[in-house]
Amino acid sequence: MQVPQIRLQSQQAQIELQTRPATQTIEQPKAQMDIQQPHAELQIHTIPGKLSIDQTEAWEEMDIKSVFRRTEENAQYGKQKAMEGIARIASEGDQLMKIENSRKVIVEQSAQRALENQTFDTNITWIPSFFSVKTDYQPAEVTIDWNTHQANINVKTQKPIITYQPGEVTARLKQHQALNIDFTL
Repeated sequence: MQVPQIRLQSQQAQIELQTRPATQTIEQPKAQMDIQQPHAELQIHTIPGKLSIDQTEAWEEMDIKSVFRRTEENAQYGKQKAMEGIARIASEGDQLMKIENSRKVIVEQSAQRALENQTFDTNITWIPSFFSVKTDYQPAEVTIDWNTHQANINVKTQKPIITYQPGEVTARLKQHQALNIDFTL
């Protein structure tokens, strides 16, 4: 015996989606920058140093003297010798006035004069002596003045260039739904 049968065969609908992705490009132009730096101003003022050297004493110790100094010393020396001569003559005169005391005054005076001229200085010295050259130094004075200036910076920014193409989605029916019914008896 055969049983009647109903056979159902169904087919689902199918949708096909086609997509095209969105594209976006961004370009950033460089900013325009202008930088100007004014020069700094520098001023230097110098008062030069001063060195003074006084060799007068050293030259005098080596017996190299100026005419004025030599004249002054000779006048002083002449005055001193004149006073010594006057004192010696007065002393000798006093001694001669007292010749009656039976002393040998004339012989003593002659011997003293003979020995007076034979005295010598035997000193060893450095000529010129140490520290006979006088020095004086005034150091230089340096004054430094400067002025700095701010940098001038100008920046012009550029807007970005944005290109956007939206994506697309296309939907279509790829397969229709279907229902087949078969009867068998």
